[in-house]
Amino acid sequence: MKQRIDGVTPPYEPETEQALRRWMPPGVTVDPLMLFRVLVRHPDLAASMQPLGSRLLMHGRLSDADRELVINRVAARSVCAYEWGVHTAVYAEAAGLTQEQIALTATGAPDDAAWSPRQRALLRAVDELHDTARLSDPAWAELRAHLGEEECLEFLVLAGWYRTIAYVLNGLRIEPEPWAREFPLEREA
Repeated sequence: MKQRIDGVTPPYEPETEQALRRWMPPGVTVDPLMLFRVLVRHPDLAASMQPLGSRLLMHGRLSDADRELVINRVAARSVCAYEWGVHTAVYAEAAGLTQEQIALTATGAPDDAAWSPRQRALLRAVDELHDTARLSDPAWAELRAHLGEEECLEFLVLAGWYRTIAYVLNGLRIEPEPWAREFPLEREA
């Protein structure tokens, strides 16, 4: 299937180059992600989205491992091969997730033995939000047993943000980056 909106291509206009560099983490040498190259086609929207995305990714209250667990589970439940592949290739292992856990974000269940009680709570909450757009009292209580109030708020925004990103990627049919990890599920949206 063809991508629905093409990303900008080099040579970039100076404003576009600056915008793309703001999206990319410091020191990254790969070309800007196709997602970002598409978003900058709407400069005002991209400029509004970038600060929140950066804040959640680089300066959040959740640990790196918690953040990547949530992002990868949201991407997997949304069958978003692009986001799952980028995050598992770049961030998941560095955040402390094992190879088994990385695969289980897409193929496993919250009750799998690979997860700690905290990770189970996060996974159950992601799954429940995905399925119902709500959190039951038991899911909330389980989260609160492991997360403070600010972390719970951030968790909800993080899960919703990456669901939005999955909508954009899947809706535009953006193909995974060539260097990204291959999504383990064969089903397609």
